[in-house]
Parts: sequence; structure tokens; C-alpha cells
Amino acid sequence: MRALVTGGSGYFGSLLIRLLLERGWQADVLDISDADDRPETVGFLQADIRDREAVRKTVKDYDAVFHNVAQVPLAKDRELFWSVNVEGTRNLCEAAFSQGCGKLVYTSSSAVFGIPEANPVTEATQPQPREAYGRAKLEGERVCQEYAEQGLDLAIIRPRTILGHGRLGIFQILFEWVRMGVKIPVLAGGHNVYQFVHAHDLAEACLLASEQKGSALFNIGAERFGSMREGLEALCRHADTGSRVFSLPMRPIEWAMHLTSLIGLSPLGPYHALMYGRSLYFDI
Repeated sequence: MRALVTGGSGYFGSLLIRLLLERGWQADVLDISDADDRPETVGFLQADIRDREAVRKTVKDYDAVFHNVAQVPLAKDRELFWSVNVEGTRNLCEAAFSQGCGKLVYTSSSAVFGIPEANPVTEATQPQPREAYGRAKLEGERVCQEYAEQGLDLAIIRPRTILGHGRLGIFQILFEWVRMGVKIPVLAGGHNVYQFVHAHDLAEACLLASEQKGSALFNIGAERFGSMREGLEALCRHADTGSRVFSLPMRPIEWAMHLTSLIGLSPLGPYHALMYGRSLYFDI
């Protein structure tokens, strides 16, 4: 079995590559830059996902294409969100369809749900993104569905917030504060239920989805999870650095987080400010 992994030089793409090799697959990476630790048996195809012709030339008759290239919320760039997450996805779908690839697995985002009206979120829950990143990822899903209707066999994966060894994302800030022994803020008591997904579990889900026949959509999250306060208090106990969790009021802090994000004083993206104090979890 031959696989193409877009974004294969990044954290999750590299992890997925290793899983594919362990399962006996051959794999190639499509990315704008190469990774220093890419296995020698893995081919590297240099291309910008926004370059339609370059993508068409590099995508051949693979058994599966795993699409992980994305402009993440931290970019705070609406034009990049659209050109990479929407038009780049269109380029890849078009190439995969025309080249007769067996399966396309698109890694979307739980940001497409914005603030859900009810939890747990299911595959039947209506997406209602509240910021530019979520809207672009949802439009990327719609592009995939257009090609599914034409006959491209694809799976859409919506992961919750991804954590794993070496990958903390925006939660790197909180881990660093715990390491330093400072107080950790939560909003409105921190009782919002917050689900993560381990990167290894997500990679396994992507591989399983590639083996399913027929287009489908999957919400992927951890089986065991709790409130934001519970998770952070457990981390503080584990680290034993003196860090303690304390609560701040939701509305003023949420507005402050949003404002500092907009003017570039905070590393947080609008999605992080929106969801840090709110519940979102999948029925898996």
C-alpha cells in the first residue's frame, strides 16, 4: 500500500508517517520543506499546496492520501486560512480525483462547531463556526464533499484539541507556567468540560478511516476526559512545582483575551479565546 501524507514534515504528519511504516505501508511526504528526521525510505515531494499545477504533478495513483496541511489558528491570517485550508484542499481533491487515488483522508477541526448549542457533539450536530479559522476548515469540508459527490472516496476527520509527546500547541503556555510554579487561571470556575485527543490515537483513527470503503465523517476525541479545572489540577499535582489553579470571571477576561489577540499582544488566536472557558466534547 502506498500513501501520500501532505504536511508530512510537521509534528502530526511525521507521527502518521511512522505509524504507516510500522504497518507495512510505503509513504511519501508532500510539503514545502523537508524534515531532518524523515526516514530514508520515505520519499519527499516539494510543493506548496496552493500551487495547483505542482500538486497535480506530485499526486499519483496512491492507495491513500492523508491531507494534514493547514494554516493553524495561531496564524491569525484570514487570507492564508482561505488560500491554504480551502483552495489548497481543492487542489488536492482535484488531483486525487483525476489521478484515481483510492482514498483521501482530510483532517478537519472541531473549530467548525464554534460554541455548540449542546454537548456531546455528534456527527449530526450542525457546524456553526464563530471565527475565520473554523469557517475556512468547514469550507474545506464542503470542498471535500463536492468531490465525494463526484465519486472520490474520502473520509473527513474532526479531531478535538491534539496533545501528545512533543506537541502541546497553545497549551505549551500553561505547561510552562506549571513548570515555573505560577498560578494557572481558569474561567468561571473552570467547570467547562474539555476533551482532547492524543496524537497517536488520531493517527490510528486516520489509518482506520483510510481502510473504510465509502465516504464518511468521524469526530475523534479521547474516551476519558473531564473539566478544564480537573485536568489542570491533575497536572499541577503531577508536576508538584507549587502551581495552583485559580478562577477568573468569564466575560471580562474573554473580551481581554480576544482584544489582545486581535492587536497582536497575545499568542492566542480568536478560537482559543473563544473556547478556553467553554465546553465542547464529542460523543465517540
